[in-house]
Amino acid sequence: RAMRLHIVARGKIGRSPEAELVDRYIKRIGWDVKISELPDQGGKSPKLQGETKIIAMDEAGENWTSSKFAKLLSTWRDNGAREARFLIGAADGLSAEERASADHFFSFGKATWPHMMARAMLAEQLFRATSIIAGHPYHREG
Repeated sequence: RAMRLHIVARGKIGRSPEAELVDRYIKRIGWDVKISELPDQGGKSPKLQGETKIIAMDEAGENWTSSKFAKLLSTWRDNGAREARFLIGAADGLSAEERASADHFFSFGKATWPHMMARAMLAEQLFRATSIIAGHPYHREG
């Protein structure tokens, strides 16, 4: 059964090189993928339907390998999660409410990344993880 991958990001990515990268990876993912953009401040996250795993992108979070990330996604899917929701904050990070809602915190390392870069990196990692799950060779590149 399919599990939706949902990126909920603050700030508009607009037309940019990062947006092209996000599109390039998202188009290649064989799963249902949705992107919701929220304003930098305020604005409510879309309502949660059914069992959802919430992963907040945070530099203090766990630094998963791509294969660990793939294993988590497939475990959640196999255990009936309908959606894996990834929260990307604005420049000043996530709100207290967003942090409190998270089941996991995921980090791309200790460095701070611009939120548009983080979105592109997350899209790539989702493509890589779903490729690993599907047994495609992509994940061995680079």
